[in-house]
Amino acid sequence: MSNTVFCRKYQQDMEALPFPPLPGQKGQDIQGNVSKQAWEEWQALQTRLINEKHLNMLDPDSRAYLMEQMERFLDNQETDRAEGYVPPEA
Repeated sequence: MSNTVFCRKYQQDMEALPFPPLPGQKGQDIQGNVSKQAWEEWQALQTRLINEKHLNMLDPDSRAYLMEQMERFLDNQETDRAEGYVPPEA
């Protein structure tokens, strides 16, 4: 059976991340409180935000912006959207 965590986004027990996705205490916190599904959804949104907003990941302001958006996403708060993104049809 896989490891589970009580996911802060979905408020239920779900499959855990196999390792911390970020270094340090922040990564440990995410691994202990965010499900694999929620993290994968965040990564997809993060990629869209980086691409559509032309963020430079060497820029500290861009990294801070993404960290803020990540916290909002994981806390079920409204996040920015990639304006040009059109979801694929089912």
